[in-house]
Amino acid sequence: MSIASKYEPASAEAKWYAYWMEHKLFSSKIDHSKEPYTIVIPPPNVTGVLHMGHMLNNTIQDVLIRRARMQGKNACWVPGTDHASIATETKVVQLLKERGIDKKDISREEFLKHAWEWKEKYGGIILEQLKKLGASCDWDRTAFTMDPGLSDAVISVFVDLYKKGKIYRGIRMVNWDPKGQTALSDDEVIMKEIASKLYYIKYKIEGAEDQFLTIATTRPETIMADVAICINPNDPRFAHLKGKKAIIPLINRAIPIIEDEYVDMEFGTGCLKVTPAHDINDYELGIKHKLEVIDILNDNGTLNEKAQILVGEDRFIARKKIGKLLDEIGQLDRIEDYKSNVGHSERTDAVIEPKLSLQWFLKMDEITKPAFTSVMDDLIQLHPPKFKNMYRVWMENVRDWCISRQLWWGHRIPAFYLPNGEFVVAKTAEEALEIANSKFGKTFTLADLKQDEDVLDTWFSSWLWPISVFDTEVFSTGKPNEELKYYYPTNDLVTAPEILFFWVARMIIAGYEYMGEKPFKNVYLTGIVRDKLGRKMSKSLGNSPDPLDLIAQYGADGVRTGMLFSSPAGNDLPFDEKLVEQGRNFANKIWNAFRLVKGWEIDPSLDGSANSASLEWFENRFNQALNEINEHFEKFRISDALMTTYKLVWDDFCSWYLEMIKPGYQQPIDQATYDKTLEFFENILKILHPFMPFLSEEIWHQIKERSVEESLILASWPNEKSFEPKIIEDAAQVFEVVSQVRNLRASKGMSPKDALDLTINAKNKGLYTSFEAVLTKLANLSSLSFAEKVENAMSFVVKADECFIPMGDTIDVEEEKANIQKELEYTRGFLNSVMKKLSNERFVAGAPAQVVEMEKKKQADAEAKIKALEESLAKLG
Repeated sequence: MSIASKYEPASAEAKWYAYWMEHKLFSSKIDHSKEPYTIVIPPPNVTGVLHMGHMLNNTIQDVLIRRARMQGKNACWVPGTDHASIATETKVVQLLKERGIDKKDISREEFLKHAWEWKEKYGGIILEQLKKLGASCDWDRTAFTMDPGLSDAVISVFVDLYKKGKIYRGIRMVNWDPKGQTALSDDEVIMKEIASKLYYIKYKIEGAEDQFLTIATTRPETIMADVAICINPNDPRFAHLKGKKAIIPLINRAIPIIEDEYVDMEFGTGCLKVTPAHDINDYELGIKHKLEVIDILNDNGTLNEKAQILVGEDRFIARKKIGKLLDEIGQLDRIEDYKSNVGHSERTDAVIEPKLSLQWFLKMDEITKPAFTSVMDDLIQLHPPKFKNMYRVWMENVRDWCISRQLWWGHRIPAFYLPNGEFVVAKTAEEALEIANSKFGKTFTLADLKQDEDVLDTWFSSWLWPISVFDTEVFSTGKPNEELKYYYPTNDLVTAPEILFFWVARMIIAGYEYMGEKPFKNVYLTGIVRDKLGRKMSKSLGNSPDPLDLIAQYGADGVRTGMLFSSPAGNDLPFDEKLVEQGRNFANKIWNAFRLVKGWEIDPSLDGSANSASLEWFENRFNQALNEINEHFEKFRISDALMTTYKLVWDDFCSWYLEMIKPGYQQPIDQATYDKTLEFFENILKILHPFMPFLSEEIWHQIKERSVEESLILASWPNEKSFEPKIIEDAAQVFEVVSQVRNLRASKGMSPKDALDLTINAKNKGLYTSFEAVLTKLANLSSLSFAEKVENAMSFVVKADECFIPMGDTIDVEEEKANIQKELEYTRGFLNSVMKKLSNERFVAGAPAQVVEMEKKKQADAEAKIKALEESLAKLG
């Protein structure tokens, strides 16, 4: 088989993905002889297209799933999409507007018809794009949160929780999107720092003609909804106002002056206006002091009749007009520039309005308890564990979950209203009718029932995801099917920290509520992909490359490794296209190494004993690296696992091992060395496969013809074996000697072709004689000998051994002394830094034993080297 001179990612990727799909190598079926390993994809929005965050998240998932598959586990990665109520409805409304259709002019049924058409046309784009990345999902299991079975599950859960008394309907303060005209959950609100204005407004004191109280507010348009002025009871400035009333400017309504220590005496003027309908903190204050609630805003953000003035004006236009009107009557003291954090709708970018609204809520006080303790007790482990504290704070301050949304796209709330003003909750209208007639002793008809117009929060379906993708009926039957029994709980979840509470915590809550068991064992939290300036990558900033363009340019394996080179768990990834270029170069390095090895001619009659030390070294080095890689995976240090693999392949295998055993120009290699080298190469391909699936599969099949069952994707992960650290250390010392000889040649302008004599004042001659063939070849030596001293020679020190290369009469003693002095100073500085660590009691007590031991070894090596360098200097006088 001829091997292409250059690796072509595009053709390899198309070929192998089609091959894996054709032979269903991603498929998973119940197999009790195998341990299941399950990941459920964080379902991307049905509106979504692949961005850099998806690339990182799904690469990590694929790395984990491919490795588990090679470990002999029954690997199952379930893909799917989320219906994304607000995002999808916004898209469809926009699409209809382009066609000249306004949502309010058509029926719900007509709108949903358009929404489903949009979903069928565009909804699966992101999943197709994930295939370009190499995602080895079981595509036959693809789920959608509004599939019939998953929808039934959501409705069953709502009915069940309502019957348990955990869901209720009530008026509460919610995040309101005036543009989308729906309530939002906290996670759908993006806080932005904006340039604002602080208006200082003068309120008259009732009964005192020339007495005023000045209030600072960023929202003068809400003064008509004020119901009180609040002062701190400990503030002496306002003691004379206790028990009095103030007059709201422009509408001249009197409101009480109340006292509460909630007021910050240092902020603004030290007192505040209380507007319970339009501020969450004011709402809580209003409940505490039994204050009236006056809501002056319509759902679309315009002022209503209760405002008395500027009725029908948009809130922001009203803000400017109120400021002007206050100024005209002399009750605007001043306006100051002010920076404030303001909530914006994630989807419409409208400024959020805190609003009292009749909504459906899930009580969170009791249902969250198992989910809280399971993470605190490490039954579910967060990686990195620093997120435990964030989780704890959220869960300890949890509020009831507003689960209703004023939209048409989504799971419609199964509440049915009756002509008598009552309602019943049931899975279907028929069930609701039966309950209504039984409960009220009347004969209602289906025509009498009116279903709630609202839909459920998107998270109310995705919180069931690890269960519902395997079994949609367990929520109503209470009896898990065989799939759910086998695959649940899943193993690892890979997601973003910003949805730790909104999705992850809620899945844990649902898991304990409906399965009595955690939904996953580990949660790996990725960081945010940022640009070189530290900004989050986004379309709006124009700082995010198109992932598909990157794949086209650098290959999927190059992009995968480039993303993982610098993505430690929970820390942001500072993305630079050079990382992806480095990934592509890595792929090319491996391809060229393969071409080199396959290009060698074999002579079975040759004796390969000269390569025995090289073979023994690399086998030990591979086993050492494999141990490290496995440990990194166990601790979810995916980037570290890749870097260990990268160094093993690039440095140890390509730069050292292949150079050590490579036959001379047009010379053959012995059979034993060649066979062992291919064995090494195959083991390398195995540990590379999770990171670089396409390249590794391509080379695997080019090494020799293999059946489907022998494909690399199904190959066994290498077994961990013991290794001899001393062999690895000895080789490292020999490599250092080779590097120093090469450096010396370069500094003296000597030709690499000129063979040199090397004499070593060695503490352990056997170390060098066992690697003599390697030293002679890589350093191009004419001879290797041992002596305490060589006259007229250049010297350098490796560990405690002084090495000499005779230079005849050409040696410059002063230059040699200067070089040794320079190295001596560097080594002393290095020793000093090691000693600082070892003298730090906290480091010695807290660091792992092997880390402390490594530092002590560095100390011993540095001390020995300093001694040898000082002796060299003394010999030169």
